[in-house]
This record gives sequence, structure tokens and C-alpha cells, in this order.
Amino acid sequence: MQIMDFLSKKAITTDLKTAKKDEVMKELVDALIGSGEIEKRHRNKLIDALMAREALGSTAIGQGIAIPHAKSDSVSKLVAAFGLSKKGVDFDSLDGEPAYIFFLLVAPQDSAGPHLKALARISRLLKDRYFRDTLRACTDDKAVVKVITQEDEKKP
Repeated sequence: MQIMDFLSKKAITTDLKTAKKDEVMKELVDALIGSGEIEKRHRNKLIDALMAREALGSTAIGQGIAIPHAKSDSVSKLVAAFGLSKKGVDFDSLDGEPAYIFFLLVAPQDSAGPHLKALARISRLLKDRYFRDTLRACTDDKAVVKVITQEDEKKP
């Protein structure tokens, strides 16, 4: 599974405006709505699902990374948005550090496989410090797509 198989190229934000956890999720959900991956009428329900998942335990995995995710009947296939924060966001990370790199995943209600494979794939790639640093240095969506595509090709 490649990240570009489910990451919407039109849902990439390299300058998240907020420094609050719930606002980051709203920005990324809005990016998915703007990309056409999710209908606007599902916005609040989807944000509620993401916040409910977050209440179970933070999706910030440390090293400046957060992977908020939820299942929702508002999608028929796995979709993802990507966001970068220049300032960092307190996301209740396991290591206490702010998060800078965000992958927001939304999977269909009845799917387990693709959702878990995507989480594992993102986590595995982001263990590479060079990849994390290169992503954080991106200034536009085209650079993000290029970096992720190159990494996808290197580590299938």
C-alpha cells in the first residue's frame, strides 16, 4: 500500500493556521471537503468521530507526528489529508513534544484492513528521521507529493 493511494493531493496544507488540537482536525477535515473527498454535510459528524477517537488516547505518536483517524459512513474508501504546522501543536503526544506533521485518515465504517495498513505504513515511513525532516521542510503541496511519492517508491 502506497501513501499516495489514499492521500488526496488536493487535501494537503503546508501551513496549518492553528495551534489547537481540535482546530487542526477541523482544518484537515475542511481540506478533505475542499478536495471533494467528503461532503460538507458530514463535517460535524466526522469531527465528532475524530474527537471521540482522540478521547480514547492521543493519536500523536511522538517525534513531531500525529495521525488522527476515525471511521465514518461519510466515506466509501480510505481517504487522508496531510498538514504541516510551522509552530507545532500540543497534541498530547506520548513524548510530550509538539506535533508538526499530521496525517488525518478517514476510513469507511466497516473496513479494518486498509485503515490499519495505512496507519502502519505511515508510522513505518515516519520512523525515518530524514523523511520527517524533509517533509517538515516542504513549503507547498507539490513538494509534499514529491517527497511522499519518492519515499513510496523507495519502500514499497
